[in-house]
Amino acid sequence: MIEKYTNRILQGDCLELFKKIPDNSVDMTFADPPFNLKKKYTSCADSLEFQEYLNWCEKWIYEMVRVTKPTGSIFLHNLPKWLTYYATYLNKFANFKHWIAWDAPTAPMGKSLQPSHYGILFYTKDIKGAKIYELRYPHKRDRKQGFLWKDYGGKKDLLHPFGPLVSDVWTDIHRIKHNTKRDQHPCQLPIHLMDRLILMTTDENDIVFDPFSGTGTTAISAKRLGRKYIGIEIDTKYVEISEKKLKNTKQNFKVGDTWVSFYLKDIVTIRNNDWNNLEKYFIIPNPLRSIDYQRVKLKDKKIIPNENGFSLENDEFDKINGEDLKISIGSLEEKVY
Repeated sequence: MIEKYTNRILQGDCLELFKKIPDNSVDMTFADPPFNLKKKYTSCADSLEFQEYLNWCEKWIYEMVRVTKPTGSIFLHNLPKWLTYYATYLNKFANFKHWIAWDAPTAPMGKSLQPSHYGILFYTKDIKGAKIYELRYPHKRDRKQGFLWKDYGGKKDLLHPFGPLVSDVWTDIHRIKHNTKRDQHPCQLPIHLMDRLILMTTDENDIVFDPFSGTGTTAISAKRLGRKYIGIEIDTKYVEISEKKLKNTKQNFKVGDTWVSFYLKDIVTIRNNDWNNLEKYFIIPNPLRSIDYQRVKLKDKKIIPNENGFSLENDEFDKINGEDLKISIGSLEEKVY
């Protein structure tokens, strides 16, 4: 039954369409819901009363857990304020793994601590048996000199050539701030953020489900990493944008037979246990301690895929969306609180 919905963006209210998805049928669920901040969505109100918002959230959170396989993972992205309530509810019938802090500083606001991160709750359906893979990302370096940020002292010979293991604080993925790099949608996530979550908890041909699909970021990430996807989106115009982008998206984010995440002509996330397969494609500094000032580089940049289909030009938006989705640059600046 699930096959009839895979690799599709379903248009409609997620609470209604969830009824079509069988229990224990998808490998990963991810939700980036409206934050109740009065954002300018075209087909839903982002200004519910406090308890009304939480009651609504509890309904679709329950459905996310229901459709996730026993080996599957559940991710919820939101402000820390709302995630504290989500966690209280999720703890009743799912298993907490991590609170991922995604570094996303914003403009100074108010007189208290300045908000500097979004949170991603990471839960699994069952206590044991969930798919979870260790990830690595490139070593952080000084932008001018190219030296490693961290001083490893006499331990540089022991460093992993590609980079350190990914922790639960992500500072290497930045919000989309420029209008030219984003769809005309008020809350769009960087696609390589989704790559990282998908690589961490799914395998090739697994099903990734997003009940608030927006303009298709999760689905595009899943497709280019060789996974299946199901999206739900209430706005018909966002569905049209998603379908157009997905049509131009290829299953090509791999090196050899290994799926990886690319961004700006570089590999930005790999699985730790894939390094033995990937190592042969890199030039590794010798001796290894010279990694302090020499980057690991791909032997052939031609293996990097062309990133097509992830955003549309402004004239394409005008054809699809009309004037009602023309959002000013000022309104696209994301405010965390």
